[in-house]
This record gives sequence, C-alpha cells and structure tokens, in this order.
Amino acid sequence: MKRNRLYILAAASFFNVLCLMACAQEHTANEKKLSVANAIVGTTVLLNNQDDVVPLKSLEKKNIASVSLSFAYSTVFDSLANKYDKVTPFSADSYKDSVNLNDLEDDLKYFNTVLIAIDDQNVNKAKYINFINSISKNKQVIISFFGNGPGLKSFDLLKSPIIWTAQNNADAAAIVPQYIFGGIAASNKLTTAYSARYTMGSGFTTTVTRLKYTVPEDAGINANNLKEIDAIASEAISQKATPGLVVLVAKDGKVIFNKAYGTHTYDTNVPDKVSDIFDLASVTKVTATTPAVMRLFEEGKLKLDTNIGAYIPKARTTPMNNIQVREVMLHQAGFIPYIPFHDYVKTGDYSRDSSAAYPTKVADNYYIKKGFFKDFMWPKMLNSPIKTRGKYVYSDISMYVMKDIVEHISQEPLNQYTYENFYKPLGMQTAGFLPRNRFKPEQIVPTEDDKYFRKTLLVGYVHDQGAALAGGVSGHAGLFASANDLAIIYQMLLNRGTYGGVEYFKNSTVDMFTSKQSNVSRRGLGFDRWDPDTTKHYPSDLASPQTYGHTGYTGTCVWVDPSRGLVYVFLSNRVNPTVTDKLSNLKIRGRIEDVVNKAIDAAKK
Repeated sequence: MKRNRLYILAAASFFNVLCLMACAQEHTANEKKLSVANAIVGTTVLLNNQDDVVPLKSLEKKNIASVSLSFAYSTVFDSLANKYDKVTPFSADSYKDSVNLNDLEDDLKYFNTVLIAIDDQNVNKAKYINFINSISKNKQVIISFFGNGPGLKSFDLLKSPIIWTAQNNADAAAIVPQYIFGGIAASNKLTTAYSARYTMGSGFTTTVTRLKYTVPEDAGINANNLKEIDAIASEAISQKATPGLVVLVAKDGKVIFNKAYGTHTYDTNVPDKVSDIFDLASVTKVTATTPAVMRLFEEGKLKLDTNIGAYIPKARTTPMNNIQVREVMLHQAGFIPYIPFHDYVKTGDYSRDSSAAYPTKVADNYYIKKGFFKDFMWPKMLNSPIKTRGKYVYSDISMYVMKDIVEHISQEPLNQYTYENFYKPLGMQTAGFLPRNRFKPEQIVPTEDDKYFRKTLLVGYVHDQGAALAGGVSGHAGLFASANDLAIIYQMLLNRGTYGGVEYFKNSTVDMFTSKQSNVSRRGLGFDRWDPDTTKHYPSDLASPQTYGHTGYTGTCVWVDPSRGLVYVFLSNRVNPTVTDKLSNLKIRGRIEDVVNKAIDAAKK
C-alpha cells in the first residue's frame, strides 16, 4: 500500500507540480515550475559518456527496459521515457523474496538496453550494486542517480553512463529521462570531487536531438494565452461536432501543450487520453506515402518526371501509362476524385467469417473475397477515365497509384516499408497500419457506427471504405497514430530531415516536397499547403504562407509552420456516430491553430 501511495503521489506531483504534458495552467504557476525545472537542469551532470551512448541513438535496434531500484518516482520517470520509445518497466521491489536479483536479471534477458533509476537512500545496498555491475557486463546500462553526490562513490567501478541530479523528487524524475533521449542537452560539470573517479570538472556535454516535454513558458509563451483552446474544444463537444479530441502543440522542438478532451463516443464515459490512437484518414498521404516517395526519390530510385507505366507494368496498357509521377503527387494527373467501391460489393463478395475464399478482414465480422482488390478495384482504377489532366483535382486514386509505385521500387509492402524506415527508428510506438494487430481496442478511438456498409462500430479498422476493401493498407488512408507520434515525425520534417541524431532526408528534399510546386494549386508534392486565396482562410486565418501539412476526413489535421517553429496536431473522430460537417462549419481546427499562432506572435512582441 505504501508503495502504491508513493506511485500515486509521484504521478500527482508530476501532473500538479510540473504539468509537463497537459493543461495550460496559470502563467505565474508555470513560471515557478519552469524555475524549479531550470534549477534541476542547471545542476544535472552526465558522467561516463566517453562512448557517446547518451543521448540514445538507433532506437530501432534497442529493446529498452526501465528498472526501478526502490526509486519512489519511477512512474513519472517511465511515463516520460515512454514518450520517446517503448520502455518496459520493472521494479526491484517486486522481487522482494530474493536475496539477490538474479530473477530480475533473468527477466531482462530479451532487453539490450536497461535504464536504472536509483536514489541515495538505496545506492549503498550491496544487492543493488551487485545487480548493476552484473547486468552492465552484457547490456547497455544507463544509470539515473537521484540524491546526494557522495553516493556516486558506489559507481566507481562502473563504466556505464550516469545522469546525476542532487534532487530526488518527481520534478527531477520527469527531467532526467529527457537527457537520456536527447530532449535536454547535458552541459554541466561536477563542482565537487566525490571520489577518485568522479572528480571536480568531470562531466560530458550533449546536444538536443529530440522533442522536449515542458511548459509553454519554456518556449517564451504565456500559458494564459492558450486557455481559449479549452473553450473551443468544449464548444466542439457540446455542439456535437466530435465526441472527443486531442490537441498537441510543439514550439521550437518543445511540446508545450498536449491535452485530451471529451470521450471516445457520446454514449460512453471512456475519456479521451493523449496516448489514444486515432484513424488519421488522409493524413496517411503525408505521413506514410509521401515520406516513402521522398526517400526513394532521394535514393535516385524514383524519378518525378518518369511516367507511371515505367513503374507499374499493369498500367502500360491503360490511360494512366504516360502520366508523370510529379502530376500524381500534385493531384494534377486528371484522375477522378474517387470510386465508391463499397457500392459495388454484392452478396457473395463478402462473408461474416474468414476462410481461404474470404481472407481479407474489412471490419469485425466482415471479410471480403480473395482477389477483390487485385481483380476488381485495381483494374477499375487503372482504367478510370483521365478527364482533367493539368488541372488540380484532389483524388484518392493518386495515392493508390503512389503506394503501388513505392511497393514496386522498394519491393516491400507500404506498411512494412514505413514502419522500418520511419516509425520504428523515430520512436513512434503507435504509428502504423492495421492497429488491431498490435493494440487493444480500448486504446483506439472508434470512428463511424457504419450502418450502411459494414454494419458495425469501427474500432481500429480504417473508416475509408476503399482502403478497408484493400485490406486496411492504402496510400491515401489506413494509418493510425497518437498525437505524440505525429509530433515526432513532423518535428523531423520541421528540422528539415533530421531527428534523434539521424538524417532521414536531406534539407533540400524536405524543402522541395513541402514548398509550393504547382502553377495551378497551392500544393506541394504530396503535402497540402497554405492557400494564397485569403478569402479561404486555409488552413486558418493567421497561418503563414510557409505552412504545410494535411487534413483527414475523420476530423484530423497536422500543420507545420516553419516561420513560427510550430507543429500543430489535432485528432478527433468527428465521424462518430455518423458523418457530420460541424467540425468544419465551426472551424474548430483552424480556430485552435490561431489561438496558438496568436500566442506565439504575442511572445515575439
């Protein structure tokens, strides 16, 4: 019970004292919090980093465990660490019966990286030091040590990196993991000698490589100026524009606002959480397909001025053959906007049970017959009329085509290619297609209660009917993710291609794809952009001409404004229980974006 009480106190302290992840609190309170945080940062020292282990790199090669050696604030520590990558928690207190911690060490056999949190009250326990010395022989260990400096002597024989702070509280527990992952740079040296190894002047410096989680004031923004977000979110829910939503704001690489509102559906009391997974709809186009195109373009494997038929053999005898990739990426290929494939599904095309004849799951208790995409949908798209070539006509067919081109060149399915090349190495834990294969339904926000086509509430199955009939993986829809995951990949783009110490794209590639590339529309290559027709106020009244991103039919959007150092993520399920235009009519997404824009602009004055 005492342990649980400490956990609860730690979590409460984290949210109430630091408020690193949630609400925009009073400006004065935040300034105090920031002062406390800065005092901790001002004295935290990184030791034993001669091998440049901290900040962690190559997350796709890491399997990370966090081990609390009776550290009271481990829940806070772990919640921050988990914003960067999947970190599995262990506690030595669960192994109380063992004289040593051999059982704990045995349970860590599948992990190659172990984050250990320990304080000065436990650092002299032989059982703990023996465990650290033993596990560091064959695993990458990083020690987070909280409390008085003399305790460093216990680590005299250790070569593993140590992050030491004299503070032993929830505030420090929320800050130290950010050093490990590069959200905060190390810069301090020891001002006192604590042992022959840890002498005065010891300490390593690092640079910031990933997002920091902090308060608005840390980015020079008055939290009071963000309060209107709460009111707009409340209006969206009360006006039945959406049952719930999540908003995330990152400014200059710092997540300064991340809050969930409302509930999963109107008739449940399951609250939205910032970690919830949403159907991103057309945000898929710029978060999966376009980055894949950018990578293959950069590698010289895909050329924008080559025709579709050069990449897709089936297209060579169709009207699509001579259309160039660039036209497809700009929505100027002349494709019709979409084909309502679900209207073509006949009795006998689907089954309520899976079988060899009906292998493709479209939703719970709905399986489409084998070959429905390959034999019917794909040929219908390839042979669809080219009506408006050279004009801007937004079309989902464009991204079906780009997915197939990506797969022909990469020789991998799009879902696999994007996961391996982007989501896993970036530390995006929820991003991906087919989320029901990886996550519990309760982690996924439901979309439409589909009365017409699938006759079920859609939870973790893509809302878009065409993408669903294609098996849930498509170039225009099918991606699911949390707000934090989107913040990570769009911060990488805002950084013009780098994140976590890795270059994903050259600056010039990001600049080209995200800037205006069309004479007949506002679009970049794949990316949507600010509209120069100011009567449209798109994506918002105050968005700058540099703004790029995309919206999604399910009620989502992500916008990057390089002029403001801004990443803005809005996730909702406005199609629940059924499709409504209220979110757009009330301009909820754009109004929240402008609250943020105003707050940033006010900070410049």
